[in-house]
Amino acid sequence: MTERMLETRGIRLCTESFGSPGDPPLVLVMGATATMKWWPDPLVSRLASAGRYVIRYDHRDTGRSTTYPLGTRGYDVDGLADDLVAVLDGYGLASAHLVGMSLGGMLSQIVALKAPERVLSLTLIASEFLGDLGFAPPPLSPALLAHFATVATLDWSNEAAVLDFMVEAGRLNSGGRRPYDAATARRVAAGEFRRAHNLQSMMNHATVLAGGAQWYGRTQELRAPLLVIHGALDPVVPHVHGAALARTVPGARLVTLEDAGHELHEADWPTLVESILAHTATPAR
Repeated sequence: MTERMLETRGIRLCTESFGSPGDPPLVLVMGATATMKWWPDPLVSRLASAGRYVIRYDHRDTGRSTTYPLGTRGYDVDGLADDLVAVLDGYGLASAHLVGMSLGGMLSQIVALKAPERVLSLTLIASEFLGDLGFAPPPLSPALLAHFATVATLDWSNEAAVLDFMVEAGRLNSGGRRPYDAATARRVAAGEFRRAHNLQSMMNHATVLAGGAQWYGRTQELRAPLLVIHGALDPVVPHVHGAALARTVPGARLVTLEDAGHELHEADWPTLVESILAHTATPAR
């Protein structure tokens, strides 16, 4: 593992790479409010050891990348998508396989639409369909909404309170059918608390999620080979989004994780690794 800071467009992006630069490049793009550290290290290591040059990075307003005071973010979803392209540029990559989770899936789709020549393949995990589903998807659970409503009164200087908040958020995001590993979630969250420039800034992502309207309705334009992986019990981005993505893009493959929520559960790592490796072994177009 090698950590590297990239300077681009007046901002800094904290990145890490794993494996050999001579192997096919695979860039992991995490979801909203989450740093690259929420890609589980064992999962990343399995991909790298199987012959992929794996890169992950902190979004702006998370981890050690550039942050902004709460409520004053200096970007929109297009800006975050441009950050992803900047990571490719920073590593000298003409193109790469993109694996995006949640918001990371939206950003990966935007890059594939804006700069299709930069994308060898797309893997979208728990990702939103950028278009009309034809019906109203299930709303966020009241428990999730109530939990995030407590952000306004959370003491961000109190490590124990912040860790409790983050661990509970992970539990609510899970499918609820399998045991939730609260101990591992707390360990990762503790690392986040201690390494972040300004942990509270991650909540700026709450306002960026409403952006990207110009990309809605263009899913059918995606040309990169598409793998969709979605939890059947996802309480944040319901499974209907994954099904719509796979249905709309010709040749797309859908892998449903029957017991998963909005998460990368350890029980699903073998399926995730096997599916991603098979998908990224496809020759470039």
